[in-house]
Amino acid sequence: MAVKTAILVGVGGQGAILTAKVLVNGLMRAGYDVKMSEVHGMSQRGGSVSTQVRWGEKVYAPLVGPGGADVLVAFEKMEAVRYALFLKPDGVAVINDYEQASATIAAGLAEYPAGCLEAMRDNFRCVVLPAAEIAEGLGSAKCMNIVLFGALAHVLGLDEIDWEQVIRETVPPKFLELNLAAYRAGRAAAEA
Repeated sequence: MAVKTAILVGVGGQGAILTAKVLVNGLMRAGYDVKMSEVHGMSQRGGSVSTQVRWGEKVYAPLVGPGGADVLVAFEKMEAVRYALFLKPDGVAVINDYEQASATIAAGLAEYPAGCLEAMRDNFRCVVLPAAEIAEGLGSAKCMNIVLFGALAHVLGLDEIDWEQVIRETVPPKFLELNLAAYRAGRAAAEA
């Protein structure tokens, strides 16, 4: 199997790193060699966060350069555009139809760019879902990351992995039922 790469991007506090850990745990459980890298930036202050997960029979490096990712998961649509250069031309972008103002935008120093989703759809195959809205409908916006993970699991098609069991082993027990519901909802939204 050729090495595959997923890049998860968002704004600090959205849960991109926990989501990457769920992915890594499932891939390792399935027997893949897995490497993960994290770039936090000013994540605790609402800055950009990116995580790369690479897997295959043998993975020699945790990072891939521009044009090397098979899947991009964007927790916020401006971040999808920011990291689009990493996606292969035939790659898939899983995008949360959600806007979170960066520190620059929140301070009034810039405006949120228009046309993020359109730009992505013009250049890549995209799975767009209202993950924040779905999460709020389940009772907590904080499970938005696992809604997106459900969509990612559908896109990856690694159905031999029991992702629900991986979630049981990865997320805190007090949030387990909420996260399982979020995973199922995200998967269903991606299948629709």
